[in-house]
Amino acid sequence: MSVALRIATRQSPLALWQTEHVAALLRGHHPGLDIRLVPLSTRGDQVLDRSLAAIGGKGLFLKELEEAMLDGRADIAVHSMKDVPMTPDEPFEIAAILRRADPFDAFVSNRYATLEDLPQGARVGTSSLRRQAQLRARRADLVLSDLRGNVNTRLRKLDEDEFDAIVLACAGLDRLGMHARIRQRLTAPAFLPAAAQGAIGIERVKGRNDLDAMLATLHDADTAVCADAERAMNRRLQGSCQVPIAAYCTLDEDSLHLSGLVGRADDGHCVRADGYGSARDPDALGQRVAEALIARGANALLGR
Repeated sequence: MSVALRIATRQSPLALWQTEHVAALLRGHHPGLDIRLVPLSTRGDQVLDRSLAAIGGKGLFLKELEEAMLDGRADIAVHSMKDVPMTPDEPFEIAAILRRADPFDAFVSNRYATLEDLPQGARVGTSSLRRQAQLRARRADLVLSDLRGNVNTRLRKLDEDEFDAIVLACAGLDRLGMHARIRQRLTAPAFLPAAAQGAIGIERVKGRNDLDAMLATLHDADTAVCADAERAMNRRLQGSCQVPIAAYCTLDEDSLHLSGLVGRADDGHCVRADGYGSARDPDALGQRVAEALIARGANALLGR
């Protein structure tokens, strides 16, 4: 390993917080470790005039960070796991997943305490098709609009009265010290998050085994097994973070419970499925729940 551990990161305040958090944990386990951040801008950060779904492609928030690892500018990269493609491109892999923070979505409004309190025809901002599908399933009267940008930008648009409410990830608000902005947590089973939402992942190039012992000190096995089940379901559905697919898995001793949802953003029609399985084989559980969703019409909702 090089003298300094170089960590590639996006430049948004939340991404930098997550990377600094990883760096602090690593320094705690390895005193004296020299860590240097390599801040980069990704395509997902640069193109803000279109929805993520319209931009298309995989790894909108990863490519530039991965290029930095390939050309030797960085050793590892830190990501929100919900942004990581269900099958990472070669030659990369996720080497560690940190303990999951709050996995759920946050209803944020300056005037209304809950989603149910919104008046007819209220304006709600979110760039996520998954969130749009579930919002329309509960409140077909709402006017939903794309909302891009970092957390501060989205909150500013709310504060400037462009929206009556917006929906963000609880974890992001918590990490930025903005927990007070959360008016209502949209929790399971009624409202399901994105696969692995709330978890931070550390990516490296395959073969960098010199990093494994260091990164293993940050890995949380319970979070990883739940994330594996959620991502396996999404992978079987050929989904990504830009499609209306939701998944949430919990662990009870050696048993997993996985809830999955596929929706249609334009009318809120959703299908759901649940399954139980062993923590020793999260992939099998994810595939089984995906098959149940397909049997209930998921492919049609996904336009296939």
